[in-house]
Amino acid sequence: MQKGSFPDMTALVRLRLDISYDGSDFAGWARQPGQRTVQGVIEDALARVLRLDPAPVLTVAGRTDAGVHARGQVAHVVVPSAAYSAINGTLPRRLAGVLPPDVRVRRIAPAPDSFDARFSALSRRYEYRVCDDPVGVDPLRRRDVLWHPRPLNLDRMNAAAANLVGEHDFAAYCRKREGATTIRRLLRYEWTREEPHLAVATVEADAFCHSMVRALVGALLMVGDGRRDIEWPAKVLAAGVRDSAVNVAPAHGLSLEEIRYPDDEAALARRAQETRRVRTLNATGGSGTATGSGAAAGNGGATGDGRSGETAGAGADADESSSAGVS
Repeated sequence: MQKGSFPDMTALVRLRLDISYDGSDFAGWARQPGQRTVQGVIEDALARVLRLDPAPVLTVAGRTDAGVHARGQVAHVVVPSAAYSAINGTLPRRLAGVLPPDVRVRRIAPAPDSFDARFSALSRRYEYRVCDDPVGVDPLRRRDVLWHPRPLNLDRMNAAAANLVGEHDFAAYCRKREGATTIRRLLRYEWTREEPHLAVATVEADAFCHSMVRALVGALLMVGDGRRDIEWPAKVLAAGVRDSAVNVAPAHGLSLEEIRYPDDEAALARRAQETRRVRTLNATGGSGTATGSGAAAGNGGATGDGRSGETAGAGADADESSSAGVS
């Protein structure tokens, strides 16, 4: 900078934030008047550390519902370059000094202009933990593990889960939002034992619609304890309408573990463009896209715009997020 010159206050930088939080005491991700939310807490911390007024606005990969946790949440924010440069390299440490202990920004780094935390995502991976010990959950795990009082047969659950993997209309497992598609590609759904009485569901998709993950978990719990047969979840899916027999599992057992993105800048831009298109299923069961940009996506691609839900993307809502829809 030449002597006597001033910083360019109009120049902007896009930052990627990798975030973890215990969702127990938050009213979901999305900022809401009078509510303690993850978005609100982080935006206020950024405003304080970067000395910005008004506070910068975060765009998140998945707007999680009240009680849903995250180990691998991702968001982006655009801030003045001068404000970021003034504390470059120390922003994560400074945020740690002002954020409450139930939320951490683990990493902050400049991102290309084509990076969109919501629309550039290739997939979201959630985990849901269930304890089927007859005496109940370890008290130290009560905030992130669901107690299921009946023993679970994971072989039955995995057989049923295999019938759900693929691209389908998951309307039967979603809370429908006006103008939003419920077509998703479920990439992975499997159950394993982390401990003798601790079952873990791994659920990965290109995107999720509102309450989808928790509805899928609720359906498989009924298979695992013998109340429903192995074919029942697939029959519910094929019916294409929300089934009152499917119980949505409680939020506290769910955690957003990972968001995957393309490796290069051009691919980030292409993915964001693809995701904004409205998906359809053709008569043969394949997928297609309708013209338009993001009409079905609603506002966030994950779970919530102030309510509760999961994560979205791929021309969809959100999943397990608040208002946009999370599992």
